[in-house]
Amino acid sequence: MDISIQRLPMVNRLSDKAARNMERAYRLKARTVTGHPSGPFRAIGSENDLMTVQRSGIDTLAKMFKNVTTRYSLRHCLGTRQVLSEEEEFQSNGRTLQKVVLGIYRWMSYKDVYHAARCFGSGLAALGQRPQCNIAIFCETKAEWMVAAQACFMYNFPLVTLYATLGPTAIAHGLNETEVTHVITSKDLLHSRLKHILCDVPNIQCVIVLDSKPTSWPDIPRGITIHNMDAVKELGSKPENLTCDHRQPGPSDIAAIMYTSGSTGIPKGVMISHGNIIAGISGMSERIPNINEKDTYIAYLPLAHVFEFSAELSCLAHGCRIGYSSLQTLSDQSAKIKKGSRGDINVLRPTLMAVVPEILDRLFKNVVTKLADMNKVQRTIFQMTYNYKLRKMAKGYNTRICDNLLFRRVRALLGGKTRFLLCGGAPLSLATQRFMNVCMCCPVGQGYGLVETSGAGAITDVFDVSSGRVGAPLACCEIKLRDWCEGCFFGTDRPHPRGEILIGGPNITMGYYKNEAKTQEDYFVDESGQRWFCTGDIGEFQSDGCLRIIDRKKDLVKLPSGDYVSLGKVEAVLKNCPLVGNIWIYAKSEQSYVIGFIVPSRNALLAMVEQMQVRGTFEEVCKNLLIEKEVLRVITEAGLAAQLERFEIPRKIRLCPNAWTPQSGLVTDACKVKRMELKNHYQEEIDKMYGGKK
Repeated sequence: MDISIQRLPMVNRLSDKAARNMERAYRLKARTVTGHPSGPFRAIGSENDLMTVQRSGIDTLAKMFKNVTTRYSLRHCLGTRQVLSEEEEFQSNGRTLQKVVLGIYRWMSYKDVYHAARCFGSGLAALGQRPQCNIAIFCETKAEWMVAAQACFMYNFPLVTLYATLGPTAIAHGLNETEVTHVITSKDLLHSRLKHILCDVPNIQCVIVLDSKPTSWPDIPRGITIHNMDAVKELGSKPENLTCDHRQPGPSDIAAIMYTSGSTGIPKGVMISHGNIIAGISGMSERIPNINEKDTYIAYLPLAHVFEFSAELSCLAHGCRIGYSSLQTLSDQSAKIKKGSRGDINVLRPTLMAVVPEILDRLFKNVVTKLADMNKVQRTIFQMTYNYKLRKMAKGYNTRICDNLLFRRVRALLGGKTRFLLCGGAPLSLATQRFMNVCMCCPVGQGYGLVETSGAGAITDVFDVSSGRVGAPLACCEIKLRDWCEGCFFGTDRPHPRGEILIGGPNITMGYYKNEAKTQEDYFVDESGQRWFCTGDIGEFQSDGCLRIIDRKKDLVKLPSGDYVSLGKVEAVLKNCPLVGNIWIYAKSEQSYVIGFIVPSRNALLAMVEQMQVRGTFEEVCKNLLIEKEVLRVITEAGLAAQLERFEIPRKIRLCPNAWTPQSGLVTDACKVKRMELKNHYQEEIDKMYGGKK
């Protein structure tokens, strides 16, 4: 009896907390401000005014970083791991892989970064770079990238960002279009990519290499000077240069011209003002739970992508520390990490992390594969615990015992301290999001934004336990739906209004650089003066004001039967099949069926091959018609189990032995498929699969 009396208050406290969590999960998160079912919708609390700044008067990136440096002067800001040793490892297939052993993170304080940026900016000015004249950065993600960016923001040099994996034509296009005279790059990219196109970019006068002490320079055209970062900072630190007056940027000045990944053709340069970025990161930060100076963020995605760019700036605005990494050194199993050494994530142990769906899908499949190798008892225990936690989460309860006993090892794959994952860049599948919410023991916020909206749009609420939604509009913007008659999506649809997603607010960018026709096509200003961007995505608003992305106009193909196939939807569903590493779905409006190209998961396919007793190399196996037929059977079953219609599932497939990488030009840096490039690459096979050219 005494035990019952002692336990009762704890039970009540747990019940009260669960009830509060449920209330937060199901509360109204946004509402239409005009009464029309298609919007515009604004976040609760922002119905009257959209957020433009986080702190009064801090309306440019230069002011933001100066303010945060004043508040967190001596705290860690940017960190990079030491390279202790490098060696070549020979593989059984004859290939050689570069392996590294890395040490601890070495940190620059906020004061160090501010001083380095100021000297670098002053040095650029001494080398002839002028305010409001474009300067390009073509470099991998690293601490020096952010130092260079802060220098450009400080000195009002509009920063042109280009993906490090763009092809030579796209790189030359961006550099020529923006008429840059100065390019910031890395030693590796100068040697491997940039030097080959310098003759095609006549305006370039100066190249600055971010590596501290390069030992040699490649042969480059006469008249172009090359400096390393240390030399530029030393030049800028001279009293006569450092004390020189420079024009501070205003909120309407261009901070960056960000070139898109080129997934639909030649990359477009998007002009983003200081005010746009400040509004965007203000809205994003408000949705990240209690982001503060005690947080650690791991940076490894391309900084030329607005998702990573705005995530890092959001962290810097709150005094977080940022540790730099790469996909080649991220985990203990990453390609460049020597066996027995620790990857960056287990050394840094971040609390915040941005991810793209490709990474979470890979993590999900790895765990599923390991589960398949366990005995029946272990698999049963895991499944029972997983289902138990799902039920408890749906009722608002925490499951600390399950988290500590069973999911601790899965959570350790991301360092063990992650408290919030932000996923963006592409749609995240329902199965993967649900799995991550359970096994990572932290909220997985799914975000939605574009370069044209400064990366901001919507992010799921931390208490929202649902899957497949991108949350309510951020406090910096409003979202409405526009009827799309061709696809039969209307604001009057029941039970939820549907249509093309339009985003408006202070985060909406200035348009496309030197492309007024495309700007007029995709942007408009309404009668109240609000600026809007037409995304081309199809969404629906649900009863609590949250948005769900249901399609993309360009991804919809109408078959002769009148049925629409959503290519992205089919790809997202079939990616969860263990045999599928990556997939591209293709359809022709004049053909009655869909086809697919699949990069198979190597281990899963080899296991199938062994079971079927088929011999041959991996390349030979991928061309084997029996294997192709069996893979088609498996993905067809997976599609039907996920409730795809028969006409949505590929009738014919091809297995592609070589992975699609950003370097191959077939996927973007966020690992989204480049449909046009893939179509050109596989045109001959497409013709065969459709029975000849039509």
